[in-house]
Order: sequence, then C-alpha cells, then structure tokens
Amino acid sequence: MGLDIGGGIIGLIVLALDVWAIINVIGSSVSLVAKILWILAILVLPIIGLIAWLIAGPRKGVVTA
Repeated sequence: MGLDIGGGIIGLIVLALDVWAIINVIGSSVSLVAKILWILAILVLPIIGLIAWLIAGPRKGVVTA
C-alpha cells in the first residue's frame, strides 16, 4: 500500500513539472513550430521531454553574441 501512495505522489510531481515545462514552452521566444514540437515531446515522453527541455530549452536572460 505504501508503494501505491509513493507512486501516486511521484506521478503528481511529474505532472506538475510537465505542466510547468509546458507553460514555460508557451511563454518562450522560440518559433511556433518549435513550441509545438517541445509540447508534443513533453506530452508523449513526460520525464524525458521534461529533462530535454531543462537541458536544451531556451534560457531567459542569457545573451548570445
């Protein structure tokens, strides 16, 4: 029974992080096509898509020359 509760909590955490990532994708400055692809990646592969967004997603406040 404890494992079921722990799995549910982990699932809720992943869901919350995915919603946060999708909100960040929508608010980012990438093109519409890139936004759609990022959102699809996060929805189809929730954990992998989230990690990919955290690593490769656009950064706020970073100036590139």
